[in-house]
Amino acid sequence: MNVVEEILTIQETAKHLKVTPQYVRLLIKENKLFAKKIGKQWIIEKNNLLDYVFKYNIIIEPDDHERKSNNIPDIVALSFFSGAMGLDIGMKNAGINALLACESNKYCRMTIEKNNPNIALIGDINKYSVTEILEYAKVPKDRKVDVIFGGPPCQAFSTAGTRKALDDERGNVFLRYIEIIEEIRPKYIVIENVRGLLSAPYPYKNIDTPIKGGALLIILDRLKEAGYEISFELYNAANFGSPQSRERIIILGKLNGKKLPYLLPTNSDNPEYGLPKWKTLREAFEEKNFKTHNYVQFPEKRLKFYRMLTEGQYWKDLPEEYKLEAMGKKLNMGGGKTGFYRRLSMNKPSPTLVTNPTMPATDLCHPIEDRPLSVEEYACIQDFPENWVICGPILERYKQIGNAVPIKLAEAIGRVIIADIKNESILSIENFKYSRYKNTSDIAWKKEMDSKIKKMIKK
Repeated sequence: MNVVEEILTIQETAKHLKVTPQYVRLLIKENKLFAKKIGKQWIIEKNNLLDYVFKYNIIIEPDDHERKSNNIPDIVALSFFSGAMGLDIGMKNAGINALLACESNKYCRMTIEKNNPNIALIGDINKYSVTEILEYAKVPKDRKVDVIFGGPPCQAFSTAGTRKALDDERGNVFLRYIEIIEEIRPKYIVIENVRGLLSAPYPYKNIDTPIKGGALLIILDRLKEAGYEISFELYNAANFGSPQSRERIIILGKLNGKKLPYLLPTNSDNPEYGLPKWKTLREAFEEKNFKTHNYVQFPEKRLKFYRMLTEGQYWKDLPEEYKLEAMGKKLNMGGGKTGFYRRLSMNKPSPTLVTNPTMPATDLCHPIEDRPLSVEEYACIQDFPENWVICGPILERYKQIGNAVPIKLAEAIGRVIIADIKNESILSIENFKYSRYKNTSDIAWKKEMDSKIKKMIKK
């Protein structure tokens, strides 16, 4: 924490804590921060401020800073859109440890600083030149960057969003990420995103009408022009040992070399492949010794529906007379796609994590207890280490965990890159079905897009 004077005003305290003066007054009112009133002015002693920070384990949003160490590892890697560092943890487990994290969300920045204070930390990707990025990471001018990885904001491409793609401000952040890759030219690149990237509409070349998949075509053309051979696939995290069924596009690029192979699965729900079965929620929870459970309780009007459901059921299993009410048609509970109720099954992987902060913390109800999954249980599903601290208010912690890349999937990404660096052969499973959708690999998707473009040109 910064050095402060012995006596602080409310405004000075707010500045040091990086909160509003109104919030400091609330802390005083709630007796969390001890203060004295002299005349019309509240004053806070330095020791009382330090006591508050220690007692409540307060993490102050860190300033941008350089990497603490000057040592240069064998593999120089940079992380962007780092979030709660799910992708970073998995890559590190495989042998790739990032020297820099780029993240603008203040709660994610707190999480990064709490768990990895030695890493370089920068904020908005648009505010830094490549020269500044490398200076923060303390990468010598004569040293090449080996790996750049990150998951640019996916809302611009999500099938649940407005699908503005590259016209969206977040889509433009995606393009800034591509620009940084083009300037730094690392040997390997990783881009993680949602399935919607495969079909995000955008005009392409001489076709003025937005074409589904056009945004990805533009991105791939940029990377190809920069010298990268690209492979990608839609991967279900459950196929890599994660106790959840969650699909993400992983784009892998290699500069001036043969394209990287697809990730090697470790699990499958198909016994024909001879792999261990998907990891269940029961197995994941039984491996952990949960000491606490932090969660936001469901309102009673929602709980009454959960009590009608057994393990693994959802709103369609409710008695007919309650379905409309449960889906928000009679109650203001977020009808349509958001009115989703499910008691989890302990004998299956978890469904995709729900992290919409406008809803109760999660729409997934614990299979045994009438409560949502806790922050700790969500972290378990994502395979975060037990000592990894997620900072911020509880809804922000849910959001950070839900937005993270499943760590087991990230490990599989790192293993492919490490094997290629070492010139090791990478095993593959012939005709392995990575997801439930068709034409999701770079080869099949490109073939489908070529056919679609030819038809549009003829018209």
